[in-house]
Amino acid sequence: MKPYQVTKTMEFSYGHRLLNHDGKCRYLHGHNGIVELDVDAERLDSMGMVIDFTRINEIVKTWVDENLDHRMLLSKEDPMLKPMQDAGEPVYVMDKNPTAENIAALIWDAAHRAGLDVSEVRVWETSTSRAAYRG
Repeated sequence: MKPYQVTKTMEFSYGHRLLNHDGKCRYLHGHNGIVELDVDAERLDSMGMVIDFTRINEIVKTWVDENLDHRMLLSKEDPMLKPMQDAGEPVYVMDKNPTAENIAALIWDAAHRAGLDVSEVRVWETSTSRAAYRG
């Protein structure tokens, strides 16, 4: 475990539905989600920071805004995918069911590919429900 950590919180809105769910989440619905992203470091930079919060925004918030915000997140297996695309609706296609856990992993992967030493991503679907991915 690295001794230093910063957490950046970001908000985004998205819609989804869960395939093979027997409750109301099987229907198309939306969330005002919150992402918490932790970046760890062994030592601080010359300014005494793990990383500037602005830099996290430039990388992760920009990626979330361009790919997930105000989009319908659907599994590539979802039968609603083609009709939504044909209607010109903004859709982000996921390889997996768009659960909060899989969305957290998706954001972790994007941040990691951009070079951030991300230790954990948490996605809050509601004020009382969150999922995390630790890579």
